[in-house]
Amino acid sequence: MKKMLIPVMLIIALVMTACGKAPAPQENAAAGNKTNTRAKSGTVTYQSETGPIEIPADAKRIIGLTNAPNILALGGTLVGVDEWTKKNPLFRDKLTHVETVSDEDLEKIIELKPDLIIAGSTMKNLDKMSQIAPTIVYTWGKLDYLAQQLEIGKVLNKEAEAKTWIDDFTKRAKAAGEEIKAKIGEKSTVSVFEYDAKSFYVFGNNWARGTEILYQAMGLSMPDAVKKEALGPGYYSMSAEVIPQFAGDYIVLSKPTGEENAFLKSDTWKNIPAVTQNHIIEIDTESSSYSDPITLEYLLKLFTEGFLGKA
Repeated sequence: MKKMLIPVMLIIALVMTACGKAPAPQENAAAGNKTNTRAKSGTVTYQSETGPIEIPADAKRIIGLTNAPNILALGGTLVGVDEWTKKNPLFRDKLTHVETVSDEDLEKIIELKPDLIIAGSTMKNLDKMSQIAPTIVYTWGKLDYLAQQLEIGKVLNKEAEAKTWIDDFTKRAKAAGEEIKAKIGEKSTVSVFEYDAKSFYVFGNNWARGTEILYQAMGLSMPDAVKKEALGPGYYSMSAEVIPQFAGDYIVLSKPTGEENAFLKSDTWKNIPAVTQNHIIEIDTESSSYSDPITLEYLLKLFTEGFLGKA
């Protein structure tokens, strides 16, 4: 997670909470009236993206190869998770007794005796996993970050709890955004940067690192250059000489543990207005690379403190 950012981001993309273009949660909720139907005692039929699948009504041994943090946020019982979730500082203490497992380790999956598996659509051995336990597949980017949580709520028979959180979080984040805009100005822009030893990246509005909160929930603005280059693909790799063009009035700087980038010591960086004015909010990359409720609550508090100087 520290040495090769782009490959890592692609891996994370398979296991992070989905955050692409999708119908609004309200639209999914409407469709949800016919999403889960009771098939027989102890099971429900879940209408997944690959078709109807019979799953436990109350799964007790879940392997989350993707969306594990979403499951964790709703109190689901995990017995196996991907390595990136297990390493995440926000979840580490909650997953002490949960095994690390991958889509390639079928023997380990069998040993864990799952009654439900959640996997990504590009993962290996999906057919074989479905022979071990009911396997729900999600395509990263197909659902936005709120719709994804609602779907996990349906899977866990906790749709009402998921919807309640979505409504409450959306309301609180919007209110925080209005307060922030009142303080920094409606036209002020925010950029989300991240770096490794050799490169600098800027993010659009759906690539974790708090981008869903800042741009979607809070309604803050991004610079035109960011909108042009990063809004579609999700992120954009910048050469050092153009970084100032992508810097907003405020910068959220995602800092990976143990990584340094010489550009941060350069005069070019130090002369960016957001830097000279100390309009920098630092976040920990390892704790910010998902878009599940636990991560979103953590970042909402951090941004509220960073922009407004209060908890």
